[in-house]
Amino acid sequence: MNKTFKDALVFANGEPCSEELLSKIFRKHPNSLIIVLDGGIEHCQKYNLIPDVWAGDFDHYLDEKEIIARYPRIKIIHTPDQEYTDLEKILYWLQENEFRMVNILWATGKRLDHTINNVVNIARFSSVFEKIILYDDYSVCMPLPKHFEEYFTKGTVVSLIPLGTVTGIITENLKYPLKSEELRLGYRNGTSNEVLQNGLVRITYQSGDLLLVLENSI
Repeated sequence: MNKTFKDALVFANGEPCSEELLSKIFRKHPNSLIIVLDGGIEHCQKYNLIPDVWAGDFDHYLDEKEIIARYPRIKIIHTPDQEYTDLEKILYWLQENEFRMVNILWATGKRLDHTINNVVNIARFSSVFEKIILYDDYSVCMPLPKHFEEYFTKGTVVSLIPLGTVTGIITENLKYPLKSEELRLGYRNGTSNEVLQNGLVRITYQSGDLLLVLENSI
């Protein structure tokens, strides 16, 4: 691992994605450090995926010698701290090593508690990385900065999910606009909104943590 990386692809231990999505991600991010978390490494052979890093608390009792024999150049990062999930721990490691962009796959499905934790935990890193995005075959999820602006095509389904309470939300170019309003998890969510016309969508808010969820068209 002599090459210097600034982007990372993190493969967790949830439901593996389609080969179609995986191919798309690799085309978009060809020069990323490939990290596989704990038991997720069992899926790598199926996808012809050669990881650069294998990280986790290794509670799946996999044969480390066999993994090293299969991937002789792999870097192993043992993170035994049970206070944090494997995904949280590798995100802190990426922060310490000054990575700028993180794309996460295989982080949903299987256990619901793991899925919820993985989705929620990316919010705390929104100010750490230039971008942190979670993908599966159905959705793209990312934490929003306080001022967000991006081009979308008309009819794109956009959902705004507050983590707790988010105040002062203002949106532009959405079918159901928010005008300095509040969203609160479990009480008022901004699901299934739509882009009005081809062009920039602008979203700003004052306080809280806000996730943007889009349909994944692959």
